[in-house]
Amino acid sequence: MKNDGAILVTGGCGFIGSNLVRAAVSSGLRVVNLDALTYAGNRASLADLDGDPAYTFVHGDILDGALLRRLFAEHRPRAVLHLAAESHVDRSIDGPEAFIQTNITGTFRLLEAARSFWSGLSGAERNAFRLLHVSTDEVFGSLGPEGRFTEDTAYDPRSPYSASKAASDHLVRAYGHTYALPVLITNCSNNYGPYQFPEKLIPHMIQSALAGRPLPVYGDGGNVRDWLYVGDHCRALLAVLDGGRPGETYAIGGDSERTNLQVVTGICSLLDEMSPRADGAPYEKQVTFVPDRPGHDRRYAIDAGKIASELGWRPQVSFDDGLRTTVRWYLDNAAWVRSILDGDYRMERLGLGGTSR
Repeated sequence: MKNDGAILVTGGCGFIGSNLVRAAVSSGLRVVNLDALTYAGNRASLADLDGDPAYTFVHGDILDGALLRRLFAEHRPRAVLHLAAESHVDRSIDGPEAFIQTNITGTFRLLEAARSFWSGLSGAERNAFRLLHVSTDEVFGSLGPEGRFTEDTAYDPRSPYSASKAASDHLVRAYGHTYALPVLITNCSNNYGPYQFPEKLIPHMIQSALAGRPLPVYGDGGNVRDWLYVGDHCRALLAVLDGGRPGETYAIGGDSERTNLQVVTGICSLLDEMSPRADGAPYEKQVTFVPDRPGHDRRYAIDAGKIASELGWRPQVSFDDGLRTTVRWYLDNAAWVRSILDGDYRMERLGLGGTSR
């Protein structure tokens, strides 16, 4: 990885973002982290980098075009890693407007600021500049029992979240075609690991189990996701940034398909071992089947052959090892979890289609 010049990361205090910032600094890169610190952004996730000369935090919103232009002028980044997004399907069902604003309008404003900056560069600086937009496999819709998503799969988003991410993907691709801005896009499968906000499946189930609450499994629990350990994803993103071809899309998957019920029962088994219930009963006793999420996609799976063949990236962490590491991390970092749950989120169910906010 070339280490000349700063990397601008948007959303670097979020789950994937904080893991990526830490990985980038560890690899010798200088990082400027722009984060609005919404409910899912937490500066404590990067407390170990406070005072590190290779790390700069900026509190701000990608909707603020003037701030973006100032950051480009001041830090002159050689690359942008765009992760800032509203990212939870259930929240998008209850309140889609925030997803439209951040994921579409925010991406547009970032692209405009990046295009203006890049247009003023020349020579090696201009040739080296990259903007990597981090997206999701959910833009492709739902799979049947066979097959996998590839970079050529047609878009078929099914939720306000996935529709907003599909729109942002199209915007990024259009800026590459129309203005020749050197853009890259990645579409990843479900991430898991340390520092994930507890509205997402794995940390939600860990915290609910420890609190003695029901473990709500949507529908019959048979919805399938391909799980990708966040550390593997960060390695992939840095590989794409370093060696990906401008204008190309790279699908990133963990080759670890599991039903939701398999994930939940796996968590229960690990907690039985690592933090047994006081009454000795298995945590699986707390599993409760609840009405399905509206429009719940049945199956996602990624074919990551392109990034493997072009860039030599493959997942290194098996799902069993990654899940064990993740459960252990949440048990050992209860203070971080408490700081999250001291905010507005109280582990309530989202995505019931309530009033837009």
